[in-house]
Amino acid sequence: MQYVAVVDTNQKPLMPTTPARARRWVRSGKATPFFKKGVFCVRLNQQPSDSQTQPIVVAVDPGSKREGFTVKSELHTYLNVESHAVDWVKDAVVTRSMMRRGRRNRNTPCRQNRCNRSIGRMPPSTKARWQWKLRIAVVLAKIFPVTHFRVEDIKAHTRGGRRWNKSFSPLQVGKKWFYDELRKLGLLRTNTGWETKELRDQHGLKKSKNKLSEDFSAHCVDSWVMANDEVGGHTKPDNTDVLVIEPIRLHRRQLHRLQFSEGHVRKPYGGTRSEGFSRGSLVRHPKFGFCYVGGATKGCISLHDASTGKRLTQSAKPVETKFLSFNTWRVRSSAA
Repeated sequence: MQYVAVVDTNQKPLMPTTPARARRWVRSGKATPFFKKGVFCVRLNQQPSDSQTQPIVVAVDPGSKREGFTVKSELHTYLNVESHAVDWVKDAVVTRSMMRRGRRNRNTPCRQNRCNRSIGRMPPSTKARWQWKLRIAVVLAKIFPVTHFRVEDIKAHTRGGRRWNKSFSPLQVGKKWFYDELRKLGLLRTNTGWETKELRDQHGLKKSKNKLSEDFSAHCVDSWVMANDEVGGHTKPDNTDVLVIEPIRLHRRQLHRLQFSEGHVRKPYGGTRSEGFSRGSLVRHPKFGFCYVGGATKGCISLHDASTGKRLTQSAKPVETKFLSFNTWRVRSSAA
């Protein structure tokens, strides 16, 4: 059974409820429905009869392409999430550097080359990956009364030599930052990969070899066994439905679209605004229905499917488009 997240009038998360009870609350005016990043929730319009909560854990299974999240208490598994990792930043940084070098070699006025400001810091690609994990954890902590976090620890092997070991891996630097941020939200425990495998074997569960599938056994099986080990309560998964989350890529504004335009006329490209709308915003259009905002051209905006990201049109008029909510990722349900 899918459960509905509940918050009070001050946006404080309470224990989730059943869909039937949530419908009664909405019909009677006791609660107001809303979506939080694709997760259906209700907000109470009066003081709750009981504000006591049970321990709830968010377990995280990191990955290079896909990642698993599970929200669970002793009695119920409230949510399984499979997210697409942010994997485009490294190539974007390389392209940006190439275009900067090309502009400096031209016989045109340009600023002098500055020192490398990225030396000694977390690489942008690594930072983006761990920030994406943290954003998901923060959203889950806002709609569920999360008390614990459990993460499968990933390690990078060191090499000999003091100079290398001083900052031997961006992976180690990134996960340390991630762990420090999670400790601000709740108690944190980690376990190794072989410990996760032992937990799977104890429950008779197998992990799929197809890492890109949107199935419970691909990544959420690991996050579920870690969550169940933290709070207990089940011998087999009671909820195998998966909510798939994919970040919307917002392109930065560029001086030119990699090369000069014809006649040296710069075409607008990139940015986060489209004719008054924030890109990624959920909107409703009389023809295309529920979708989100993409780019803009000649006073019109492009609309994309809210679940797949497929572009529906490039000529939607802003006056015909009704804004619903800000958004930075698209979601879809993958039932077991």
